[in-house]
Amino acid sequence: MRIGELAARAGTTTRTLRYYESRGLLAARRTDNGYRTYDEDDLRMLQQIRTLQDFGFELEETRPFVECLRSGHPSGDSCPASLAVYRRKLAELDVLIGELGSVRDRVRDELARAEALAVAQAADAPPPRCELSSDGPADAHRIRPDTGDEE
Repeated sequence: MRIGELAARAGTTTRTLRYYESRGLLAARRTDNGYRTYDEDDLRMLQQIRTLQDFGFELEETRPFVECLRSGHPSGDSCPASLAVYRRKLAELDVLIGELGSVRDRVRDELARAEALAVAQAADAPPPRCELSSDGPADAHRIRPDTGDEE
């Protein structure tokens, strides 16, 4: 298949495929007239790359999976190098989850502190003043809610 068909079947662009080729992740064969051609194995490699990138893997982290497929394995994650990448990624994710959990706890604590302060301030605040003037109608004076002062 040619590059446009491969791009369409893989759900990507021809530009992306040429980029993968420049990075050594995709190997195109050339016809006599110079067109790139690909086969079903190339599609499987692209699907592996796309799946890993959807999981948050960097492009270079997909290399062991592609090389595993190229060496004839039925799955890109059946080689020791691929398994090592999985382990490294899981360790990175565990660290990030721990950091996010810590940030979440701090935000929750700040929210609780701010809510308690707001409740305490509301309990201590005097009711807004409402004075009427004999100069005009009652709606001539508006009370500013933030200070209780007239506008």
